[in-house]
Formats: sequence, C-alpha cells, structure tokens
Amino acid sequence: MPIYVTKSFMPPIKEYEKYIKSIYSSGILTNQGPLSIELENKLSSYLEVKNFQYVTNGTIALQLALAALDIDGGEVITTPFSYVATTTSILWERCTPVFVDIEPDNFTIDVTKIEAAITPKTRAIMPVHVFGYACDVEKIQQIADKHNLKVIYDGAHAFASKFKGKSLLSYGDITTCSFHATKLFHTIEGGACIIKDKDISDKLELQKKFGHFYDDYKCVGINGKQSEFNAAMGLANYPYISKIITERKRVSNLYDKELSILVQRPKQQSDLEYNYAYYPVVFRSEADLLKVFDELKKQDIYARRYFWPSLNTLTYLKDKFDCPISEDIASRIACLPLYPDLTNDEALKICMIIKESL
Repeated sequence: MPIYVTKSFMPPIKEYEKYIKSIYSSGILTNQGPLSIELENKLSSYLEVKNFQYVTNGTIALQLALAALDIDGGEVITTPFSYVATTTSILWERCTPVFVDIEPDNFTIDVTKIEAAITPKTRAIMPVHVFGYACDVEKIQQIADKHNLKVIYDGAHAFASKFKGKSLLSYGDITTCSFHATKLFHTIEGGACIIKDKDISDKLELQKKFGHFYDDYKCVGINGKQSEFNAAMGLANYPYISKIITERKRVSNLYDKELSILVQRPKQQSDLEYNYAYYPVVFRSEADLLKVFDELKKQDIYARRYFWPSLNTLTYLKDKFDCPISEDIASRIACLPLYPDLTNDEALKICMIIKESL
C-alpha cells in the first residue's frame, strides 16, 4: 500500500451512521441544522473559545474574516510562507497582499520587519501559525494596537495548539481554522472563524448566510454555511481528538530520534503546547530534498513540499517582494508522512530511506 503524506482519520462507520440516521429522521440537511450547532458548541467548549462560527472551508473563513472586519480594498500584511489560500483570500476580497519575510527558526512572519511594511493603505495583518507553531502573537498585537490595524490569524494548522495556556485560535481579532480532510481534526470539508468581538461574530454569522435573516436583508453575504453531513463527520471524529494527537506525537517522536542530526526542524516556543499537525523537515539543499523524494517514491512513499513555492513569487501578483528567507526555506522543506495509522515500522522505513539518501 502506498504511504502518502497524510491519511484522513475515519471514525468507526457505525458512529458516523448514527448521525446520518438522525439527518434522515429530521430531514434537515443544511442551514445551520442541529448537528452543525452541536458541533459548534462542542468545539467551542473543547477549545475554550467564544464566538465560534462553523463555515464551509478554511478559505471561506479567511474571506469572511476580511469582510466582517471591513478590510476592503486596503493592504494586508502577510507571510509568503503558507498555502496559497492565504494569499488568494486577500486577492479575492479585492485587497492587496504585502509580503513580509519569515524568521528562520519557526518560519512564521518576522515581526521585526512588519512595521517597515506599514503604509497609509495598510488595514490589517494576516500572519499564519505555520504547521501549528505560534507566531509572536504578543508583539504582533502591540504593532496592531500602535497602528490601529486589525489582526486576522490564518490558523488552519493551529487546532488544539495552545500558547501560554490559551488556544492559539483565541488570539487576534479573528482567527480562522480549517477542517479539511487532511487536517488533524476534519469534517471532510470545513472551517471556522473564532471572533474576539460578539458584534463582529453576529455580523459574520449573517454574512455566511447570504446576508439576510428570513425576509430581512441586511448586508452583502455569501453561502458559507456547512451541511449536516459534514457536521456529522465532525461529531463522529470529536471523541477521538486526544487519540489522534497522541498517535501523531508517537510518530513525531520517532522521527525526532532518527533524523535529528540530518535535518533542520522548526523551533518550538517554550510556552507552546504543540498539536503535532505536521512533521516538516528542512534539508541542506534542494538537491538533497529532490534526491530523498526520488528514493521515497521508488518505495511508494510520498512526502510533500509544504510550502512551495514561496507565495511572493506567484506569477499573477502585480507587485514584487523580496523575501529571501522564505524563498530559501521553501526550496528545501518538505513534510513527512504523519497520521495516526502510520506504524513504527513504516516510519522507521521512511527514516532509513532518508538516511541512505543523504
């Protein structure tokens, strides 16, 4: 059997069927049905956050966050080291991404370079908690307060990570999350917005429902609602969150033991309770990375280049930005297979191939 970089967790089918039967009984398929509400409440409680909005996916979550905070047409300072959806959401909302390079230790936005990128057109900062590692949330908030800017965190990878005892999703004006099938916790497709201000949360909830409540039309909206079938998967997965994290930690610890002297790893803050969302490794050169990839593929094993290319190099961007650290890391980084079903023997095989390749 091939080994891919990730494998979606699947709950026991009977537990999923229980929720599907309830959908058939109620006849409610979407429009903020009872299962969606139940999942919102459970995840809000688990994460210890307020104003939790379950939405269609992580990209829509970012777009809704920008719209709810009225970041329309301005500049948004962001990182070039992320999945393309971070930049795409900014462009889709008719805003302009302004890239600030990353710091070389844990690959999050370099806070020492943010203020130099601020202009009169700057409306918000959109950093990314890359691989579930924390941005410098305290310094970013200080900068935002000083310059009267909004902070939207792309927390697609940050589910269950904590910083200083608080959910990493609780920082900023809005933090978004992704529940895509490849994520630590998934609802097949899905996402969420965690909003600091209750009035903004109410506004975002309206915007995700086309902007109207029954026949009372209040604002421009979009269909950001999630179906009951997706919520059912989330509810079936919910009891296994701790197990999923524990098993991912097992594989990560094995990789650490076998590969620590061969590859660079992100530096984890001492105050961070990590979620083991990914296992990124940085090779000495792109040539080494490609050599390892070739050897793994010969054994039907598929790592992935997270994140490639550096987003400041996207060909359809009008403005050009110099981000040498991001471009360098992007050329040499990959994520190794990591999921609960990955056995120790399979992980050791991956390590052996990497060792022999290097």
